[in-house]
Amino acid sequence: MRTLWMVLCALARLWPGALAGCTEAGRCCPGRDPACFARGWRVDRVYGTCFCDQACRLTGDCCFDYDRACPARPCFVGEWSPWSGCAGQCRPTTRVRRRLVQQEPLNGGAPCPPLEERAGCLEYSSSQGQDCGHSFVPAFITSSAFNKKRAIQATSPQWSTHTEDAGYCMEFKTESLTPHCALDNRPLTRWMQYLREGYTVCVDCQPPAMNSVSLRCSGDGLDSDGNQSLRWQAIGNPRCQGTWKKVRRVEHCSCPEVHHFIFI
Repeated sequence: MRTLWMVLCALARLWPGALAGCTEAGRCCPGRDPACFARGWRVDRVYGTCFCDQACRLTGDCCFDYDRACPARPCFVGEWSPWSGCAGQCRPTTRVRRRLVQQEPLNGGAPCPPLEERAGCLEYSSSQGQDCGHSFVPAFITSSAFNKKRAIQATSPQWSTHTEDAGYCMEFKTESLTPHCALDNRPLTRWMQYLREGYTVCVDCQPPAMNSVSLRCSGDGLDSDGNQSLRWQAIGNPRCQGTWKKVRRVEHCSCPEVHHFIFI
């Protein structure tokens, strides 16, 4: 390519106008546009009609200066919006966040990344302010990373403002799970891929998932003798579900991050 460029530069000195192309014609067109052409050297070293449209990259008939006249510009997006509230109350549902395109991709630049993300959630108070959502079976779980973003919510007057130390951890040994857990590759559901049969997992019970009266989380299996198969379901992908057996209750979870979840 460098040799070709040197040859073209030499021709420019000997034959003014020989390097006419997209720049001189002032052309740079999106998509495939047969009318977007100029006269000059093509990238395949043929002199004649050359094109300045985006599709010329595929057909190989771009003018020699196409990359300089029509530089590729990637898509640029803004910051994520704050998470919305849950789509409903007192039942497992989803929340959403979005971001806007600030610059569309041009001339074959990198396409825009996803503009919307959804994640599972569950509201523990109704639109009338009544406490709810603590009687679900099976256990609903999500990644422990969600707990870092979830503020302690006063869903009941019995919760004080100093409940950071409230809660406990349940250890379970997974028995079975559906193949759908490994198929969902969205950023906020990728944690489900680490669920495996026969592994010990830790699940935190913390406010507001913890009932302020019983001080327990729905589906925690605390009353199980350890031989009973208990059902669980992942929030954000209702088809990711399975069974596990209680191992023990401990004060703090000590499982690896990928096997550390929370009741929700």
